[in-house]
Amino acid sequence: MITKYKYKKILVLGLAKSGVSAASLLHKLGAFVTVNDKKPLAENPAAQNLLDQGIKVICGDHPIELLDEGFELIVKNPGIPYSIPLVAGALEQGIPVITEVELAYEISEADFIGITGTNGKTTTTTLIFNMLEKGDLNPLIAGNIGTVASEVAQKADRDNQIVIELSSFQLMGIREFRPKIAIITNLYEAHLDYHGGLEDYWRAKVNITMNQTEDDFLIVNAEQPQLMERIKSSKAQIVPFSTKKYLEKGCSVHEGNVMFDGEAVIHLHDIALPGEHNLENVLSAIAAAKLKGVDNEAIKFILSTFTGVKHRTQFVSELNGRKFFNDSKATNILATQSALKAFDQPIILLAGGLDRGNDFDDLLPFMKNVKALITFGQTAPKIEEIGRRAGIEKIQRVDNVEKAVPAAYECSNEGDVILLSPACASWDQYKTFEVRGDIFINAVHKLI
Repeated sequence: MITKYKYKKILVLGLAKSGVSAASLLHKLGAFVTVNDKKPLAENPAAQNLLDQGIKVICGDHPIELLDEGFELIVKNPGIPYSIPLVAGALEQGIPVITEVELAYEISEADFIGITGTNGKTTTTTLIFNMLEKGDLNPLIAGNIGTVASEVAQKADRDNQIVIELSSFQLMGIREFRPKIAIITNLYEAHLDYHGGLEDYWRAKVNITMNQTEDDFLIVNAEQPQLMERIKSSKAQIVPFSTKKYLEKGCSVHEGNVMFDGEAVIHLHDIALPGEHNLENVLSAIAAAKLKGVDNEAIKFILSTFTGVKHRTQFVSELNGRKFFNDSKATNILATQSALKAFDQPIILLAGGLDRGNDFDDLLPFMKNVKALITFGQTAPKIEEIGRRAGIEKIQRVDNVEKAVPAAYECSNEGDVILLSPACASWDQYKTFEVRGDIFINAVHKLI
């Protein structure tokens, strides 16, 4: 166990699962830990539990006066902006601010495979974990998709591989984190309200490779010239992937087969996941698995049986020739574009949700297969306008997702796809996109 934190004064800022894990770990490592969380102590069972462990807890606000206590390090919950006075003040004073994933790396004996990008992180992470597991490589899964990274790292040994999904928020708070294999699935415009601009967002994502050496690998989307330009400073061995052109080195498609370094791994027809966006995920996952020595048979088994991560173009069921797909994770227009591109069949699209002030013009070119549109939530009028401009004759507004499912079925025919892909966040009606997706799934099962 490392000793670098012993007797150091450390502030853990923000709880949730990662903050609780970080505070407990640092306490175990001998640090003098103070936890600060916005939720009042009386409503904060996690903070009460830490208090019972002998950890100092301050709740209800993020008081700037905490900076007077001489902290040597702040471990920040990824969701807390760097712009709040306490964090901004700490940085001005030269106090390091890290995220919990940095702690996980420092205590881990296992190698990390880190996956980031705007879209596809969760699917890629899941595919890699499943492939390594089928290849008997003892993977552990961590990050947003699994258990908190520092909890996983405490259980890992040299025989394990930690497969971790990483957000830009987490990657802004790393100092030494160095994955053996890093993946950037793609980069688009996202989270600008947090980062303040596209440049800062992209810089955070590319942080995944900043500590890599020539002994490490960076798997990267060769179809994005700006991304390829940005990773030129990486010291890692670059492993490109492309859905558009054949690559002699890296992962690509040639004559109907997915190829890795010139070797055919699997035929496209044998891949269960639909859509070009999922093909990006498949290629990057295959590259990581092959770099770890997983054989083709194990890779084929996973790709021929894996039908999607829950809420991400997830196949739910088939009823009287209609296939239902849950893409509730499509909380932005780009994700819904990808979902619509995934199907050649006629689509009944279920869309709507929180109004963030967007227009939906960018959906228009992707709606040629949409035969009917069922809308809900704050953005219903805006999405209906796009539907009318697309020439969709059947447009119906309903109160919520539960009512959208039978409405969609009523106007469907055999061979149609009924797709929940809202293009909006869920918070106008539902606490999370997961809740929204579960309601869709339950409504489909009620039909059956």
